[in-house]
Amino acid sequence: MNGVALLRIPMIAAAIGLGSIMAASNEPPNSTPQEVFDGMRQSFQAEKAKGVHLRYQWQLSGPNGGAWWIEVNDGKFEMGQGKIDKPDVTFITSDKNWVALSNGTLGGKWAFFTGRLKIHGSQAAARKLDEIFP
Repeated sequence: MNGVALLRIPMIAAAIGLGSIMAASNEPPNSTPQEVFDGMRQSFQAEKAKGVHLRYQWQLSGPNGGAWWIEVNDGKFEMGQGKIDKPDVTFITSDKNWVALSNGTLGGKWAFFTGRLKIHGSQAAARKLDEIFP
């Protein structure tokens, strides 16, 4: 069994929480990954990010896909398109699946088990994302 396969088993718990990321009940659902990331800017919880130093990477396939990153650094964050060095966790999925996950129309656990979402890296970092960007 290689290292990636070993990471998948503990990542299941992290994938469970991903369905609630940025799903705001009073707003229309996001339709593109950029709208999802813009929504994350609005939902950032600085108090939950105190003392946190994490780097997140997204690799999204599809016509609206691309690479996005977020770096959380002690109550603040930076976000951008492209790649970040040494991410703590990387989410790999399609543009449509990422939007569906963020809108709550695709469950994180289901996406993970069916291979629609791959998570590489730290389980704790993946879980923390949902706390910092509810």
